[in-house]
Amino acid sequence: MHPARFTLDPAFTIGTVNPRLFGSFVEHLGRCVYTGIYEPDHPSADEAGLRTDVLELVRELGATAIRYPGGNFVSGYKWEDSVGPVEDRPRRLDLAWHSTETNRFGLSEYIAFLRKIGPQAEPMMAVNLGTRGVAEALELQEYANHPSGTALSDLRVAHGDKEPFGIKLWCLGNEMDGPWQTGHKTAEEYGRIAAETARAMRQIDPSVELVACGSSSQSMPTFAAWEATVLQEAYELVDHISLHAYYEPIDGDLDSFLASAVDMESFIENVVATADHVGARLKSKKKINLSFDEWNVWYLSRWEEYAKTIDKTGWPEAPRLLEDNYSVMDAVVFGSLLIALLRHADRVTVACLAQLVNVIAPIMTEPGGPAWRQTTFFPFAQASRHGRGEVLDVRVDSPTYETRKYGETDLLHATAVRAEDGTVTVFAVNRSRTEPLPLEVALNGLDLTSVTEHSALADADPDARNTLDDPERVTPHPVEGTALRDGTLTAVLEPLSWNVIRLA
Repeated sequence: MHPARFTLDPAFTIGTVNPRLFGSFVEHLGRCVYTGIYEPDHPSADEAGLRTDVLELVRELGATAIRYPGGNFVSGYKWEDSVGPVEDRPRRLDLAWHSTETNRFGLSEYIAFLRKIGPQAEPMMAVNLGTRGVAEALELQEYANHPSGTALSDLRVAHGDKEPFGIKLWCLGNEMDGPWQTGHKTAEEYGRIAAETARAMRQIDPSVELVACGSSSQSMPTFAAWEATVLQEAYELVDHISLHAYYEPIDGDLDSFLASAVDMESFIENVVATADHVGARLKSKKKINLSFDEWNVWYLSRWEEYAKTIDKTGWPEAPRLLEDNYSVMDAVVFGSLLIALLRHADRVTVACLAQLVNVIAPIMTEPGGPAWRQTTFFPFAQASRHGRGEVLDVRVDSPTYETRKYGETDLLHATAVRAEDGTVTVFAVNRSRTEPLPLEVALNGLDLTSVTEHSALADADPDARNTLDDPERVTPHPVEGTALRDGTLTAVLEPLSWNVIRLA
């Protein structure tokens, strides 16, 4: 196989990575919260009931903005239920996931969780525009952010939170284009309430950053028309439009699955084009950025089959839902999705891996037992650690392969990020399931002399995965033979692999 090639030159860049690109998502769904991040009876639990073993893994993961409390859950969410003395909080039916919500973990506990992760963790709060509206959003904003001296801010203080929560980033509802959403709306209806809510929230605080709901996927029949209609109403009032995308192999088509990032990049570029068209039509100088606030590998078809068997007469607490166990192949696709986000860092300024713990997550837990890293944990942690800085423009010359869904596709998917200290990290995926891929990278205008690390996530068994019984079956391993000589990086990428190559 002839080598895949590209050139790196600091004169040609995409944009600076916003730390929020490495966000995640905590929804009241399954065991994400209860027995995930919050389990008061666990041996590792702190005084607030948070699992310290999970906190350590979240810090290692490098998650930044944490979106909360949903997701579909938010469209039935009453924020008032989640504050005040825990013993006084009501139990509610959650229509989104057919569960009982106890509200033992609420708004204050969410903020405390973020503060314990560290300063890199930023709140990203969603308001309910499904079954509620402008008034309730304003009440939540006042309770959370106003210092004191009003009924709601003083109520927060009385509940034990003297300091405001300082939430700057807000989602105006969730997936309002989806018929599955409680309170589903047409684009016209949603655009109107999003604009009204945004205008009112800015009256309290003009500096808030607001995310309007875009399409739940590029395959939605209303895609693009939805974005155009919503932004026509709210363009000057919001900062971001959202995108959601999940990927899985369909009908055993692994080659197309490995090329999932082709769809993700197309989705991003089409939303940018739509937003910029609306901006041009409105003669606005403003640019709308993208919040890819739900993305992952998710075996959605399995969930849809399982959902048909759920007893609709029962309303369990924190049932085991969406607990996908990820393979090496899943992790390679996952890494490729991260590359797609980085390749569009000029416009994708927020992204949230859905979700953080147990629910299609990089971190798994067992009630009363251990927490461990899924295969997808490693690409995210490496990208968050080494993917900060300026994204260089990478245009590959690569061998190709044929896919049923996307046609001819490059075997190499890659990007590179230059840090403030001048070091460069190359992130690369070899999509070939059988063949190693030689790589040659020409370095122009970069003062780099050595390879400090080349690690790969790959395995002879593409179905290898980490489990409760074998939690360290898959981990990244060092790669020998990668070299930097006379301004050219040479490496061999193992079949079906995620690679991190660091240059100094």
